Amino acid sequence: NTRKHSLGIPPPSEKDWLKEDEEDFFLLDPDRKRDVLPQPFRMISKLVMQVFESAMEIIERREVLREAQKQKVQPKKCFPTAEFQVTERANCLVVSGKYVFVGLSVGLAAFNTGDFKDVCAWDAAKTEICAIHASDLGNECHVLLAVDEMGLAWLICFHKGSFLLIKILNEVGDISQRSTCVEMVLSRGGDYAGILLQGNTKAWLEIYQLPKDSWLTVMENNSGATEELASSERRPSCLSECRTQHSSWVGTSLLQELPVSAVQADVKLDPPVLLLTVRPPKPITGTSFESPLEALKEVDDGSMLGLGYNHLIKDSQWELQEAIFRSTYQEYLEAEGVIKEEIPRYATFHFLLPSRILVGAEMKMQPDIPAGIGVHWDGNHNFCFYLLNHSLKKKADSDLKPDVVWPCAAPIACSAVSSCSRYLALAGEDATITIWDKHLGYPMSVTAILEERFIRSIHFL
Repeated sequence: NTRKHSLGIPPPSEKDWLKEDEEDFFLLDPDRKRDVLPQPFRMISKLVMQVFESAMEIIERREVLREAQKQKVQPKKCFPTAEFQVTERANCLVVSGKYVFVGLSVGLAAFNTGDFKDVCAWDAAKTEICAIHASDLGNECHVLLAVDEMGLAWLICFHKGSFLLIKILNEVGDISQRSTCVEMVLSRGGDYAGILLQGNTKAWLEIYQLPKDSWLTVMENNSGATEELASSERRPSCLSECRTQHSSWVGTSLLQELPVSAVQADVKLDPPVLLLTVRPPKPITGTSFESPLEALKEVDDGSMLGLGYNHLIKDSQWELQEAIFRSTYQEYLEAEGVIKEEIPRYATFHFLLPSRILVGAEMKMQPDIPAGIGVHWDGNHNFCFYLLNHSLKKKADSDLKPDVVWPCAAPIACSAVSSCSRYLALAGEDATITIWDKHLGYPMSVTAILEERFIRSIHFL
């Protein structure tokens, strides 16, 4: 471009005429325009760009997560195929064979999974069932162990569409002496049942042997007699047909209108037999013997304790140790208070199949019937095994000693037994999980979880 006007400076004719230093403004970089802006405008521009970049980063991360989610296996959505109608509130349920037993706010109900129809209901006690376990005994007979809202353990038999109460395991005449059932376990096959009871100041475990063979015999004989009686009383009349139609309608209507079988009123089943009463371990205390010789006189199993003077700890030594501890840490005891050692009030127990640890190699037992139980109490380091073949001549309420004890480095928090009953998992309060081979009696693996973690439950998959 060439200038056509003279090189002289013309007089100012416009108010916004470009200055000499701005005549080359079209040569400037457009991105540098904001550099000449005042400070507030530049700061706002930086904040806007930072927000925009952060938004883009979030969008990119979400896109990556979305692509990763698409590559995962999507869970299958399952919808109910049938519906069981109940008139009361359902608290719990259990499946045994082809039946589903439901614990209601008033009594029990049984449903058939084959045709999805209700079979019968039991509300004779007018009690609320809070927990229920069941086991299939065969020949359409099932044993149920239920706990109501008052802590009573109900042992019930179900046979061909009818409930029969066998016994309330912790029922007593004096209500002040009543104990509460807080845990119950029914062995696979229905050979044994165990309940954990709590009283006012103590807790204990009761193991019962269930005479299921006699139950099956009695129920089968009574069922045959009932069928013969019903067939002999049939009359081909219109009235009987109407009654039959009415009874079939009642069988599929509301639960409180279901008929009660006559088997409940006629049959009397043998009660379960109390085998074991397991109590929590007592706190460690000193001996009342004045000398080791007095202790040796009380030993009747032929073992020797030794003749040293420091082999036994007396009560005075425990008192001296406690006095020294109190005098040393008096300020901490006054600030935090002294915690007295309490007897455990909760236990976890499992029925265990035969193994070398329980019965040994020389004893022969049926492989599918439990041979013992494994118990551990809250805050205790020991996992105790008790055999179930103890003589019934012994008093069930006597102080029973464990047959085998497995000590652990830390108090046991929870435990689990595999479905084959060979492997035992113990989780300690130090977040350590130990898998034991119960058949051989040695640990297979030890896994330490992260620190400051407390394991509340453990299961085999």
